Amino acid sequence: MADPSSYRPKPGQIPDSPGVYKFRDEHRRVIYVGKAKNLRQRLANYFQDLAGLHPRTRTMVTTAASVEWTVVSTEVEALQLEYTWIKEFDPRFNVKYRDDKSYPYLAVTLNEDFPRVQVMRGAKKKGVRYFGPYGHAWAIRETVDLMLRVFPVRTCSAGVFKNAERTGRPCLLGYIGKCSAPCVGRVTPEEHRDLAEDFCDFMAGRTGTYIRRLEKDMMQAAEEMEYERAARLRDDAEALKRAMEKSAVVLADATDADLIAVAEDELEAAVQIFHVRGGRVRGQRGWVTDKVEAVDTAGLVEHALQQLYGEESGDSVPKEVLVPALPEDPEAVSQWLAGRRGSQVSLRIPQRGDKKDLMGTVQRNAQQALGLHKTKRASDLTTRSRALEEIAEALGLDTAPLRVECFDISHLQGDDVVASMVVFEDGLARKSEYRRFQIKGFEGQDDVRSMHEVIGRRFKRYLQEKERTGEWEDTPAPTGPVPAPADGAQAPTGAVPALTGPVAAPTAPVPARADGAPDPAGAVPASQGEPAPGAAAPAPGDTAPVREEPREDDGRPKRFAYPPQLVVVDGGQPQVAAAKRALDELGIDDIAVCGLAKRLEEVWLPDDDDPVVLPRSSEGLYLLQRIRDEAHRFAITYQRAKRAKRIRSSPLDEVSGLGETRKQALIKHFGSVKKLRQATIDQICEVPGIGRRTAESVAAALAAAAPAAPAVNTATGEIIEEDDGGSRT
Repeated sequence: MADPSSYRPKPGQIPDSPGVYKFRDEHRRVIYVGKAKNLRQRLANYFQDLAGLHPRTRTMVTTAASVEWTVVSTEVEALQLEYTWIKEFDPRFNVKYRDDKSYPYLAVTLNEDFPRVQVMRGAKKKGVRYFGPYGHAWAIRETVDLMLRVFPVRTCSAGVFKNAERTGRPCLLGYIGKCSAPCVGRVTPEEHRDLAEDFCDFMAGRTGTYIRRLEKDMMQAAEEMEYERAARLRDDAEALKRAMEKSAVVLADATDADLIAVAEDELEAAVQIFHVRGGRVRGQRGWVTDKVEAVDTAGLVEHALQQLYGEESGDSVPKEVLVPALPEDPEAVSQWLAGRRGSQVSLRIPQRGDKKDLMGTVQRNAQQALGLHKTKRASDLTTRSRALEEIAEALGLDTAPLRVECFDISHLQGDDVVASMVVFEDGLARKSEYRRFQIKGFEGQDDVRSMHEVIGRRFKRYLQEKERTGEWEDTPAPTGPVPAPADGAQAPTGAVPALTGPVAAPTAPVPARADGAPDPAGAVPASQGEPAPGAAAPAPGDTAPVREEPREDDGRPKRFAYPPQLVVVDGGQPQVAAAKRALDELGIDDIAVCGLAKRLEEVWLPDDDDPVVLPRSSEGLYLLQRIRDEAHRFAITYQRAKRAKRIRSSPLDEVSGLGETRKQALIKHFGSVKKLRQATIDQICEVPGIGRRTAESVAAALAAAAPAAPAVNTATGEIIEEDDGGSRT
């Protein structure tokens, strides 16, 4: 536990301007972000007597090892920068709302030539009109089904649409009158877009115009004795009325507002939002958060506003936002919201009338959501705590292993050998820290040797991070070789804000490299491990992008900077011995190791001839199985993807500068890689976009990759030809 006085800035160093501040821990990881009108006054509150601080604030300042700040011009800039940093660094002591589900939206893809109505989840896309969110996807589909009678907009996928264009036959909805069938030319693109615009207008609340128009047309058809047409118009009007009934009228017509309510206790808080558009409740969503910082209702409201509107713009931000308590600086928040919307936004507490009554309804929803969440979590938290305690007791650990890393090896008959590392913290998967490895030290199948290599590579990176941050003096000297950084390697020197405060510098000496030269800051060997796929800076996702060196002092979690309390390997005694040997070679003796064998689910410890057998009903065994199975899933997914990529590879992939577009142009022009291989350089140059130099590179690559003999299917005796992509089929 750090003493806050050890990193307290000197008197007079902190400016009295608006700004945003960051607390970092001993690993240089950002653990808290805050903003202030007056930085000097706000930061002074953190360095008073610890006994006078809120327990959560006391925990934060004793966990931190340094503080720094950035000065901004206005409080609105401070609000925006605070939101940006919270999204970027994911600080552990900041309130973070967790969506209790991925809410579905009704989306109209106005950015397409033929707009499509569909259900969408996840991040919003530019050029798409969204309505909602809705509690259930089936509620959207019921509404759409009713409205397609009046607004027959396309709902099919791109593949179905193209197939209908090719065959000249519409899908079933086109035959039953619930699609205008633009795919076969029944309506022009302009007419179909008008239908989509009318659909959007109706969903936005402008409902009376369309119903009155339908009723007028119905009466006119009846007067002309076109009774079938009149009946159809009557049914259309009834369908629109039923669609309107699905969202109750709660406020005066044309009212666009979001109502936010908060229910909280000492440990957690639940937020509920009702989206009212055109006087009707068009959507509802909710969040739950742990109160990891000392925050009141006003602070929770401000955090909710940041998360709700931080990435929204235009009409997605309503004209009016009703809250149970105003933020600390309501004027700055209102200006920020107005900047996101592009026009004035009213932020206030409802005092009387329908809006106050509706706020009471939203408040009751928030209280019910918090109660339901606590009921579910109480059982889950108790179970996870008991599981960790059982693991600690069975393995003879001093404390429960709050961070567990599990490693698994995957291959197919010795080919495409890969490994996975999954991380569980407090019994829950931490997918942002999953990692994957390619086995590079040898060829072939040897799980024990592979495990030794992976464990060694992972913890060499850990030691290098400690060396780089000045923590080396507390680490025992390694007994095995630790590779030195490549000569000349240096951490990137990214831009630093012009006005930043002092940062506590490490006092430990930086070790020299093996060649005697001073170790450059941030130097690490390349390709020690590879991040998990599909990751963005923190989602659901999940890892940092691949790069040779972690950026120094950026505050983001480094790839291998944090050690586990327990390493679990998928395997028995040989794999455990290999993992332990790798740690011993690096001089690491404070990390426990165990293995979980699949056959009898036995837990193996280093240097023990007999396994530890946990009861089948043990929560500890169940948690270890979950961790092991997750490592296996992650490894085999990577191995299959790597094998599929190798199988699908084409000789054209080896041509430098030849992208997918020109590659497809070559295949389309010649018909197959086999015919392309037989073409001359002049013939290749005839393909649009292919110059002579590229043609020579293509010819050389195909000549080098020419098969020595045709492949034969041993089951049928047929010669296996190359398909259009150059792979064998």
